[in-house]
Amino acid sequence: MTGPANAPAVSPAVMRDVLGHFATGVVVVTARQTDGTLLGFTCQSFASLSLDPPLISFAPARSSSTWPRIREVKNFCVNVLAADHRDLSAGFARSGTAVDKFAGVDWCPAPSGAPVIEGVSAWIDCTLWSEYDGGDHTIVVGHVHDLGSDPATLPLLFYRGAYGINGTQEMNGARRR
Repeated sequence: MTGPANAPAVSPAVMRDVLGHFATGVVVVTARQTDGTLLGFTCQSFASLSLDPPLISFAPARSSSTWPRIREVKNFCVNVLAADHRDLSAGFARSGTAVDKFAGVDWCPAPSGAPVIEGVSAWIDCTLWSEYDGGDHTIVVGHVHDLGSDPATLPLLFYRGAYGINGTQEMNGARRR
């Protein structure tokens, strides 16, 4: 079965607007090169993929200058940002190799050596399982080797182009500003 022969093309602006109605979490993917250089970037296209084997997925933009460097390391940590990590999200979204995204950021090493950012809601330590073409993004699948969470820490949410839902974080029916 196919769609209408004269279906209009979907514009990126309309697609972004419509899919912005799906609330997502925000993660920072981190790695540590053998020379000690720390790498990281913000990503909101993240999902649990499989329980057996334990796999996750995320989708960095093809224009990312950081993902190719993390790919070479093969080990990375997905940090699920906490509700108070808006500044970290913005900081790790900056581009350019001259930018020190870890300046002032407290972290400790995951078992792989990749940075676990202090105060995150959860962290997932992985090795690269596979990559797939995702149009203007790359679909990355990571094999999970270790993980942890802080059940008391609310996650950072992104919805309709802004953090939170109407400027608030909600959990168990209670609003938090």
